[in-house]
Amino acid sequence: MLTKNLTPTGQIYDDYTLIQEKNTDNLQPNKQDPFNPYIFKETTNLISDLLEKHLLQTDTRGLKLTDPSVLTERAKEMMVAESNYPASLDENRLLSILKLYLETGIPVQSKGYMGRQFSSPIPLSGITDFVSSIINQPSSFYEAAQLPNVVEKIIANKFFKLFGWNNNSPEMITTSGGSLANMTAILAARNNAYPDVWKEGYNKKSELLKPAIAVSETAHYSITRAAGILGIGENQIIKLETNDKYQIDITKAIITLNQAKAKGLNVFCLVASAGSTSVGAIDNLDELGAIAKKRDIWFHIDGAHGGAIILSDKLKDKLKGIDQADSIVIDAHKTLFVPGTCTLLFYKNKLKAKQAFQQQASYVFEKDEDIYTAYDSADKNFECTKRPMIMNLWVPWAVYGKSVFSRKLEYLFKLTQLAYNTINISNDFVAHHQPETNIFCFSYKPKNIIDIDTYDFQLAIRDVIKQDGRFFISKVMLENKTVLRVVFMNHNLKISDFEKLLDAIRLIGQKLLESKKHYN
Repeated sequence: MLTKNLTPTGQIYDDYTLIQEKNTDNLQPNKQDPFNPYIFKETTNLISDLLEKHLLQTDTRGLKLTDPSVLTERAKEMMVAESNYPASLDENRLLSILKLYLETGIPVQSKGYMGRQFSSPIPLSGITDFVSSIINQPSSFYEAAQLPNVVEKIIANKFFKLFGWNNNSPEMITTSGGSLANMTAILAARNNAYPDVWKEGYNKKSELLKPAIAVSETAHYSITRAAGILGIGENQIIKLETNDKYQIDITKAIITLNQAKAKGLNVFCLVASAGSTSVGAIDNLDELGAIAKKRDIWFHIDGAHGGAIILSDKLKDKLKGIDQADSIVIDAHKTLFVPGTCTLLFYKNKLKAKQAFQQQASYVFEKDEDIYTAYDSADKNFECTKRPMIMNLWVPWAVYGKSVFSRKLEYLFKLTQLAYNTINISNDFVAHHQPETNIFCFSYKPKNIIDIDTYDFQLAIRDVIKQDGRFFISKVMLENKTVLRVVFMNHNLKISDFEKLLDAIRLIGQKLLESKKHYN
């Protein structure tokens, strides 16, 4: 029989009874009750001390790889034996688990981390994410998450002004990642060009001009993946050639678009990059926007990495022409330094935003909007249950102002230019581009090399670096060759740290050359 007189302290439970704590007058933590709120402070203090020590470790460290089978066994050993009752909270067990979590992750605050497009978040943003996890407010509906929905509009209006979208009733939604945001924008573009496809699917009428999208040959894979999901075949993805700066070549783009039209392809969406994943290139948004407007094509800007520079007065000119976009994507978990994931998807015209998903669901959607449901975003978003990710961005913005983002961005961009200059004056490294953002690609090419397979050599260097554990960098294919790639996301980095990386590469490279004897 279930006990009805429950205490606020939480209970120990099984399938048949709820057993109250014995002392209901003197409320005490009950470590056997996972839902007991009185163990919260004790647990969070333990975790915050651990994380503080973690954040203070800014020494030079890279990725520490562990054999997956070994890690699996270690994780299993940390798990309690199964029982009909929850085990008592063991602080030592919890600490061991969390230390293993930290130990096996990428140390994004380390001076050896230069490898990926995510950074250690602003600590306040991480704390906000923690709060959101505890209070658990799904934010697709105003009634479930009032403040997140209000501040989403506040943040949106900040960006609309920066984009120059002042008179077009724009819209912004948040999504879990740039891939989902890109797909949603392209879906809206497809439905704008083919309004009957949502209900009727592709048919003879819609195939008179086959739907196609035009993208840079270096576009992120999420763009072509979205095309596949939407039923647009690979043969209908128009790849636009790039110039020596890895930007879409405007002259060739016009020729390619004309050829596509002559083949009966209807390019309904043109996708430009504002910070390509491979090298951080920013396409000529101004000219591409003009081309799209002239041809009545939806102009989408994938600014997942570089779109955030609109916040910087010193850098925003790189995005000239962004006002012409019909939709824009920015990943706040990249260059706005908040926890993953938090992506902002902007539409110039709010009516177009509603075209992406044309559905009715009476259990969540309202037929007639009121002052509350006007803030709902579920009808414009793939996700129904959605984290209040906007809070991770708004809280530090509200507390520190937007300069907390722009100043770090400006520093990272300056650091990348210094790295480029360092490579240029060296006699054994080659720069593959002049960086426009905080991504930079280069190769180690000492003069004593003869007859070496460049692809294998650069890849081998990267692999040794990763195993060595002092630095973590990435690689990318440029012009069918693997090159080394760094992404500066850590404001603790100095040019001297990059120089230490180059010294490590030299040492590794020479050892590899000696082992192969491919040198003079």
